[in-house]
Amino acid sequence: MNKGESKIPVEDRLFSLVLALLATETGLLKSEILSTVRGYAERFDSAGQNANLERQFERDKDDIRELGIPLETVESPDRPGDNQALRYRIPKGQYDLPADVRFTPDELALLGLAAEVWREASLSADSQRALTKLRSLGIEPREPVIGYAPRLRVRDTAFEPLRQALDRRQSVRFRYFKPGEPEPRRRTVDPLAVVLHDGRWHLHAYDHDAAASRTFLLSRIIGEVTPVPGSSFDAPPLGVQDRIIAELQELHQRNVADLAVTGGSDAEVRLGKRAIEGDEDAGVIRLHYTDAAVFADELAAYGPEVRVLSPASLRDAVRDRLRAVAAAHRDATDAADGGER
Repeated sequence: MNKGESKIPVEDRLFSLVLALLATETGLLKSEILSTVRGYAERFDSAGQNANLERQFERDKDDIRELGIPLETVESPDRPGDNQALRYRIPKGQYDLPADVRFTPDELALLGLAAEVWREASLSADSQRALTKLRSLGIEPREPVIGYAPRLRVRDTAFEPLRQALDRRQSVRFRYFKPGEPEPRRRTVDPLAVVLHDGRWHLHAYDHDAAASRTFLLSRIIGEVTPVPGSSFDAPPLGVQDRIIAELQELHQRNVADLAVTGGSDAEVRLGKRAIEGDEDAGVIRLHYTDAAVFADELAAYGPEVRVLSPASLRDAVRDRLRAVAAAHRDATDAADGGER
């Protein structure tokens, strides 16, 4: 390995790859990319021993697509089905910002700050991808805006091990708590995508026990995510992230709740911001939601400030939670009274 290779940051390699694929109209062969693009060329072996480099390129392709960059694969008409003849490109017309979108210097600086904010180790990969995206748009994000940058923490500890397993194409095991079941169940899955929707991280994976694809909330994963030794699986299909987000969005649009909220309450302020319709005089608002159990947890936390008018299933779920809280307080009070005696 060239000694200088270790000094090339991953975002610089991705940036170089993006520039190279934008600069070509017909596309580049994999061999051309590995032998000429900064970050690959330093390790390229002309004798053909480039298996590790090719795997790196496959991971980098996934990272670029996760940025929303439309990386295309073009098959050779003379050699259909031959992977060695595939060409890769980024159609410039699909990647450019719309002509009417412009950023002021302050907005560009704030975009840079936003990319720098995610500094926690568990989000370092995402931070690097964000910085790469900004640089590929011609934005240099390192100009200081304020004296310090806040740090965001990932609440879901499963995020990073799932990200690593996805990058390595390795199966994992974890315990998952599904609403309505008394105990968490162990799942063995092939991670296919980790996506953010409605403010929550979701894992889309092939579930070995169910022999089908499933989508999991990371917040319901209990304990550690552990890799399955010696396991591997094929790369996820192209566009899987977009498809899963579209399915979650469709579910979000399909689920509608009508709520009565107390005027001037915390519930009115917070839920009102998300309302799609509202009758201020009647104190009624309408919202979309994705996960009924998660939404019921949120609504129950407002106590008497909110009442579910519809659907009945959501109303019953909120009532069950409030009854459980009341029973827990009653048991605690009884235990305290018994202790005094």
